[in-house]
Amino acid sequence: MNATPRKRADLFLPVEDDPRQNGPTLGDEVTTLMEYLRCQRLTLEVKCAGLDAEQLARRSVEPSTMSLLGLVRHMADVERVWFRARMAGLDAPPYFRLPEDPDGDWDGALPDRALVEEAWRLLRAEQEFGDAFVARAPSLDLTGEAHGEPVSLREVLVHLVEEYARHNGHADFLRERIDGRVGQ
Repeated sequence: MNATPRKRADLFLPVEDDPRQNGPTLGDEVTTLMEYLRCQRLTLEVKCAGLDAEQLARRSVEPSTMSLLGLVRHMADVERVWFRARMAGLDAPPYFRLPEDPDGDWDGALPDRALVEEAWRLLRAEQEFGDAFVARAPSLDLTGEAHGEPVSLREVLVHLVEEYARHNGHADFLRERIDGRVGQ
């Protein structure tokens, strides 16, 4: 006897359990950009919620090495490079993507609980640094340097929203492949 197929609408996170709800809906440019960034960051967390190390490290389809854990590691590096290195001017090389291992964020995403914990710890530390940096910035016109060119904090925030949004699309498919859960 075949079970009744689940409907896509039944696979979404219930609104009352969605941590992205109830953020500010009116605000200045900084408030708006930070709210979009907050929601994109949380979307990655929601996509990874409830999965074990093996599931988080599960690759998409060959030849891709992409996994949810790889996405967490990749975004830790992205946040670190944009806020610490490019905007704050600190000596802050990426954690995972190194000259000798340019795909280390993806290739090193192995099914190990300690690696998962490390990736989340590093990502959250970089997010906290970014939030504090933005809070201290005199304006979104503050500039840093990227690839030898000036870049404004405004551009960095828009870029990070775009980077998370693009990868959260990947995360949707990765999660659906693992357990059927789709996301809004």
